[in-house]
Amino acid sequence: MNDLPMLNYDVVVIGGGPAGMAAAVRAKELGLKVLLLDDNDYLGGILPQCIHPGFGLHYFKEELTGPEFAARFAKRLVELGVDYRTAARVLEIKNYSDLEKVVVFSSPSGAYQVWTKTIIYAAGARERHAFEIGIVGDRGAGIYTAGEAQTLMDIYGVMLGKEIVIVGSGDVGLIMARRFALEGAKVKAVIELMPYPGGLARNIMILRDFDIPLYLSHKVVEVRGKERVERVKIVKVDENLREIPGTEFWIEADTLIISAGLVPSVKLLTAIGVEIDPTTGGPVVNDLFETSVPGIFAAGNSVIINDLVDYVAEQGELAAEGAKLFIDNEGIPTRRWIKLEKGENVRLLVPHYLSGERDVWIYARVSKPMENVEVRFPEIGKKLRLPVVKPAEMLRMKLRKEEIAKARDGITMEVVPL
Repeated sequence: MNDLPMLNYDVVVIGGGPAGMAAAVRAKELGLKVLLLDDNDYLGGILPQCIHPGFGLHYFKEELTGPEFAARFAKRLVELGVDYRTAARVLEIKNYSDLEKVVVFSSPSGAYQVWTKTIIYAAGARERHAFEIGIVGDRGAGIYTAGEAQTLMDIYGVMLGKEIVIVGSGDVGLIMARRFALEGAKVKAVIELMPYPGGLARNIMILRDFDIPLYLSHKVVEVRGKERVERVKIVKVDENLREIPGTEFWIEADTLIISAGLVPSVKLLTAIGVEIDPTTGGPVVNDLFETSVPGIFAAGNSVIINDLVDYVAEQGELAAEGAKLFIDNEGIPTRRWIKLEKGENVRLLVPHYLSGERDVWIYARVSKPMENVEVRFPEIGKKLRLPVVKPAEMLRMKLRKEEIAKARDGITMEVVPL
């Protein structure tokens, strides 16, 4: 690869979704020479196919559709003169030293290698598919992930079926239930493995609005239909998520939509030895979203699956500020790192390390739903009361640097009943 054309930048952003665009815009505003690479033919990541409203309420203080949110950042990207390439597939990352890294990518105009001081990894996440959640049976037409369905319907205008079963009550699955209903399809059921819905409260209301049955503590185990899906087999599960014999039943449908959650896309990071948190599936990061490999930052759904695109953009901007600090100081000039630990009823938690030198937004998810709780950080004496917490809804709260500095070693976050 030494004979490939050579490019030079201060920071290469991998991923052109909301985290990547926010990172590229902020890095350019900070005076860095930026290159953004995305393997799609257009910027925005999944946002162009999210034609429903609900985006931007925190970041832009107004309600936007996904395409509108993406267009705002794309416009700013162009206005600032950020270099970007679409249809650019990153093949490899090479980490030679703290300030010497190479990104190899291919594009319609050829393959290139980019020398860069820092990298912001914002490649997003992938969907879990039917094989990962144990669905067996025939493999005829009519089985799609929710993202595939959304792309086909909202980008290409293809109607996928007339009788729909959706696996998973997360936000994407619920939004697709509404989308199918609005197009005149019959959504026969939404099937949820857990004993509680997986989406935000405003999206769970979709089921009531369109009279769509929700089966909690159930799973799809089998599909039948040679040429196309004809019916799906459902079974009830117990509190340990084990199938209960004798509870099986069939639902006739011509389309099965898999909305079984997202997994951070980290293959390029693991290849260079970035430490991965087994609970989030994303990299371990500090409060500037720098990974365990110096000079490589990450943001958005490649770190932790977020509820809101606003949080994703926020993380992208923070990673860009981290890259600027890293370049100016040839490393992050932090005297010590304080580990942030998961305590009672905390399943996911980011960032993993805090400096005590800056205010930090904490992003977390609980393990189980609870009412009338207190979020506690015992080592620093911080407490916050909440009326309800749900695994589907991310907790986002600020720790101030003065509070963090009180900790001698680690800080634990716990969510306990009052």
